[in-house]
Amino acid sequence: MPRRRRREQSLERVLGTPALFATAYGNVGSSIYYALGLTAVYALGLTPLVFVVAGIIFAATAATYAEGTVRYPEAGGSSSFARHAYNEVVSFGAGWAQMLVYVVTVATSAFFVPHYLAIFWGPLDSNPWDIVGGIVVIVVLVVLNTVGVQEAAKVSIVLAVIDFATQVFLVLLGFVLVLHPHVLTANVHWGVAPTWTRLAIAVPVAMLAYTGVETVSNLAEEARDPARSVPSAYKLVAGAVFAIYFTLPLVALSAMPVKRFGTTFSTQLARSPEQGGHANDPVLGIVDNLGVHGLSLHLLRIYVGILASTILFIATNAGVIGASRITYSMATYRQIPEIFRRLHPRFKTPWLSLVIFAGIAPICVILPGSVTFVGTLYSFGATLSFTVAHASIVALRRKDRNGEILYRAHPNLRFRGVDWPLFAIVGGVATGISFLVILVQNPTTRWVGLGWLTLGFAGYVLYRRRYVKASMRETVKAPPMMAPALALEYRMILSPVVDSLQSRDALHLSCRLAAERRSSIVAIRVIVVPLELPIDTELPEQEDLADRLLDEAHDIGELYGVRVIERVARARHAGREIVEEAARRNAEIIVMGAPRLPRRTRRSAIFGKTVDYVLKNAECRVMVGAGRRAVA
Repeated sequence: MPRRRRREQSLERVLGTPALFATAYGNVGSSIYYALGLTAVYALGLTPLVFVVAGIIFAATAATYAEGTVRYPEAGGSSSFARHAYNEVVSFGAGWAQMLVYVVTVATSAFFVPHYLAIFWGPLDSNPWDIVGGIVVIVVLVVLNTVGVQEAAKVSIVLAVIDFATQVFLVLLGFVLVLHPHVLTANVHWGVAPTWTRLAIAVPVAMLAYTGVETVSNLAEEARDPARSVPSAYKLVAGAVFAIYFTLPLVALSAMPVKRFGTTFSTQLARSPEQGGHANDPVLGIVDNLGVHGLSLHLLRIYVGILASTILFIATNAGVIGASRITYSMATYRQIPEIFRRLHPRFKTPWLSLVIFAGIAPICVILPGSVTFVGTLYSFGATLSFTVAHASIVALRRKDRNGEILYRAHPNLRFRGVDWPLFAIVGGVATGISFLVILVQNPTTRWVGLGWLTLGFAGYVLYRRRYVKASMRETVKAPPMMAPALALEYRMILSPVVDSLQSRDALHLSCRLAAERRSSIVAIRVIVVPLELPIDTELPEQEDLADRLLDEAHDIGELYGVRVIERVARARHAGREIVEEAARRNAEIIVMGAPRLPRRTRRSAIFGKTVDYVLKNAECRVMVGAGRRAVA
């Protein structure tokens, strides 16, 4: 009982569904503070309907990411899926589009922080001070991430819960005070406000509502049991965000209905601050028009302003971290120069990728000071990345038609021996059409987006031919970064755990190495599933043992003050899974414990089948702590 109680309180370890959901919602849910206004610019009175359509597309996308992430629990998202489904060229295209998404996410979140802080100083609500404020936010976060100051995960989770509760409160308050069905129907002027063209653009722009969908994919590396927690977390995130985006726009358009302004229809929700509108702070606009007055309104404005700016600050930081992660992943696979994965000699952080892709690039996006530009540019990158992700899952289903996978999303259609993923097919068609709409209907976004892709592919071809000297399609991993002689820098250490004295000694050794070099340790417990059983069969005794061993690994890590990522894996072959996990995480060393077998029983094995397999097949260094006897 004490062990279980301690695990439930340690949400910051991102072990299961609740922590994954809360962390992801803190990023995805933050988009309400800008997506509502940006979408209303195009959709006007049909904003609630547009969010429903975008929500259906997102549900399909969430299913795709859930299945892909369980298959390949590594940072990279759509880029990783494409690598396994197609080749390195497609993987680079997805990764480069994803990089654009992170750049715009950082720019968008940072740009809207000062708009909510304008409750304290009015000029922050308009150019140029909103641009200056956004740049300050980006610079501060890049500096903090470069020196290695990490946000408190528990604080982020608490804020995410408060944020969701606040949004629910505003919905309930709005339903009581301002919601009027006849106002909502009067808001709609079919084909006029909005026009059919602007309505078509509104759907991909509404995907801003799901900024941060990659968060769960990236966190899967730190989830204890991705096969179970990742799909559940995606379902919860999709459900919670959909519920807010289905209801809050109804309140917003009841409080700020569509009216005629001169010769055009518009709503205060879609008008700029200079026009007296709330496109840049839509949630504050809802608060101002709920019919609350006096001190209550003043306090509610301050509360929402502080909460929104804090949540957006954390979301900006998540984008900064995401940009550095995808950069590191792309450099590891020799898609961009290796210099972008080199760590600062003192702070051990990828400083160059942070400065360029999380600092300079987002600042360039902010400088025009246009909210519609950042919204459509996000949609350009996101719809392209999502389309590749959907296509990759379809290709993987066809490619591995008889393979075992731990999680299979639904619905599916069995045809000619393949379980075709209907969610990925429908989602891929929808995001593909959305990409084409953005490409055709928005000239500025089209040329900036295509320019980004052209620049990326030109650099990819040049780097591959001149420096890597490898085929465009070939997967080539960069060697582990190591200093000369024995002064090795182990950024990532993999330590398999079993119930033996030697395994515990090896974990202590891993922790000593990590403590000296500020490294991370992945403690992995492989549950070997017999061939006669399905790979996802529940094995309660093995799962309980895995929990006990990983809890023990976490406690040992705390003794040394090092970070231990806990991982449960299901496989047919323990050694193969350990080698593959080390490759996925780009671990520099595997540290294992094993008893040395007596001479008379050795034959071809020295330590045992698992350890010997790892010694022969691992691409990184392997260190084995051996003893004469095992302790059960």
